[in-house]
Amino acid sequence: MKKNEIRLYQALTALVDEYIQFCEPISSRILNEKHLQDVSSATLRLDLLKLEQMNLISQPHTSAGRVPTISGYRRYLELIQLDHSRVKYERMDTLRELLIQNYKDTPRALHYIMQMLAHETHQLSFVAEPEVSSGYLARLEVFAIGNKKLLFVMSLDSGLDKTVILKCDSEITDAQLKKMVRYLNDELVGLRIYDIANKVLVDMQKSVQGESDLLSQFLSELHKAFIEISDFFIHYDGSIRFLEQPEFDSRSSILSFMNLIQRQDFIIQAMRTNDRAPVNVLMGESFNESKWQDFVLIYGKYEIFGIPGYLGVLAPLRTEYRRLIPLIRDISATITETTRRGMMVPK
Repeated sequence: MKKNEIRLYQALTALVDEYIQFCEPISSRILNEKHLQDVSSATLRLDLLKLEQMNLISQPHTSAGRVPTISGYRRYLELIQLDHSRVKYERMDTLRELLIQNYKDTPRALHYIMQMLAHETHQLSFVAEPEVSSGYLARLEVFAIGNKKLLFVMSLDSGLDKTVILKCDSEITDAQLKKMVRYLNDELVGLRIYDIANKVLVDMQKSVQGESDLLSQFLSELHKAFIEISDFFIHYDGSIRFLEQPEFDSRSSILSFMNLIQRQDFIIQAMRTNDRAPVNVLMGESFNESKWQDFVLIYGKYEIFGIPGYLGVLAPLRTEYRRLIPLIRDISATITETTRRGMMVPK
């Protein structure tokens, strides 16, 4: 990179850092005094003009300083990427202990992780519960729990257990239930959850259609149970403090943010489509909705007992990328390393 380009991007990086910290347009005087003392004020003004022409910064008002654009934030993330390797999250030992202590209760462990993430980031944190479709069924148990309700317990080969409660309109005796569960274990154990939910149970329902109403209805309920556990569900956690940020001063911005977090289908699909890096950042047109373009999704992919999931934060576009990206990277990696398939790995 040429000397003038290095100086140009130093100005951009300094401007974004200042704007993230103070949330107000940044003047050339501030940049000169705090970050670029060796650059003349005239040269710096020319550099800011070039950055504006490149659509990396903009000037809200004629007499105001500059603020980063979405393109500017993206370039900024590229420029600080190497800095992330020098940042390490200090509480990894605490996280490992938490995972080891709760290895039999994955939902509880993920809840603690989500709380930790919310506390450390002061943003709305989330954990997308592990996607079990790629796992294999180790055992199926079904219990009648009264009021015509059945408790389905699906144990995966990874050691993960998933439970679903569903209503069953037909009366089923204990003997009938045991017989059907024994038959289903013979047929389904060792098969992939995705195949059971999307093909095997569908074919089984077709094969018994018209022969046994009781078995047909039971298979229908079982199919619902497998479909329910086969997709992600996003859990959110965050103190009210994140709403104190200036970006949430207006009612419309709060409503837009609430609308975004309710669109779990969109968020899950966006993460699945863009999970190439240890930590991914989605902003701007990635959201497909202009009302969401003031926000950013920062997330990492992890595996718990070999089953993938996501965690991260939803935040205003102006957020602490230098801190959040290494934090999410280290938490995701620690979960994966500590819960390697079939074993816990204490450090």
